[in-house]
Amino acid sequence: MKDQVELKGITWGHSRGFTPLVACSQRYAELHPEINITWKKRTLQEFADFPIERLVQEYDLLIIDHPWVGGAAATECVLPLDRLLSESYLDDQLKHSVGSSHESYHYGGHQWALAIDAATPVASYRKDLLEKNKAAVPENWEEVIRLAEKGRVAVPAIPIDLLMHFYMFCMAVGKEPFADEELVIDNVTGKAALKMMMELWSRVDKKMFSCNPIAVAELMTTDDTFWYCPFAYGYSNYSRRGYASALLYYTDVTFINGHKKFRSTLGGTGLSVAANSRYQKEAVQFTAWIASAAVQSTLYADNGGQPGHRTAWEDAMLNRNTNGYFENTLPALERAYVRPRYNGYLYFQDRAGEPLHHYLQNGGKEQEVLERMNQLYRQSFKPD
Repeated sequence: MKDQVELKGITWGHSRGFTPLVACSQRYAELHPEINITWKKRTLQEFADFPIERLVQEYDLLIIDHPWVGGAAATECVLPLDRLLSESYLDDQLKHSVGSSHESYHYGGHQWALAIDAATPVASYRKDLLEKNKAAVPENWEEVIRLAEKGRVAVPAIPIDLLMHFYMFCMAVGKEPFADEELVIDNVTGKAALKMMMELWSRVDKKMFSCNPIAVAELMTTDDTFWYCPFAYGYSNYSRRGYASALLYYTDVTFINGHKKFRSTLGGTGLSVAANSRYQKEAVQFTAWIASAAVQSTLYADNGGQPGHRTAWEDAMLNRNTNGYFENTLPALERAYVRPRYNGYLYFQDRAGEPLHHYLQNGGKEQEVLERMNQLYRQSFKPD
């Protein structure tokens, strides 16, 4: 009789991030009785506050965000999966990547995680309320502002989400951020982006400044006040029958300047394996199994997951069961912006949303916001 293998994993505490992992792990244990996999969940903020270098001391399997890979490469605290998985398997993952999801975990010549979850800010709406009030889904920025003036728009505005949206607005009005190691963005583009953000957030309910995307989705499905969200990280759970008291429908983000759509900031998660795991072989085998097309498009997706494998996003049955969530939002994923991943970027990300948060609530000088962000950016390149 084989010795029992106990794998411990750490993930985040929402149905999208927890339930599919538990369901897949249960089935894997049925197929491999000698292996047992348990998962602990943390809040998104706890993930941000607890570095991966410490998590690997306790867990074999770790759900990570792609900006972590710079630190992973520097410390080698998780395994380079390209050394352990076949070239044909990784080629399939790349070929069927949802946007840049797979590539976002490739850094320094190695693949540090497999994308098992894909997301970017997309629009959502209460179809029932729009129809009841003879209103349409906004098609451009001007229509978003008009609906916000009526008090019908919900949008996340905690610091981290404002930062992700700031990148999006910079690209909408001018250039990609992080062109060099001195400035997050040039002053002309940065000021224009901040003023455009102020157009929206000065018109929404102040409670949004304490709402992340999950809170916005919960609010929209329990309160008939809000009809539309122009951009928040998508959660297919809320488009599935029975998950919430009301259905959310999801679609691409709106047009800007009449001819192009916003380019939002890639999110999602990847599954990595701790380098000091006692059961590296078994952990890698499970990682490859759960990230495969067969599992991602069935067991993983059917249990509330938001797969990283493109076959799931194009699956007709899954789209029927989610009111078209995947096919309607895939275009936004395809053009989503990949954040910096250098070792030190997370220092910036954890702090740079605060000046945005203060500015959009209280006003102030755009130049001062940009200077503070630039200061944090330059500090992020300095070793501890």
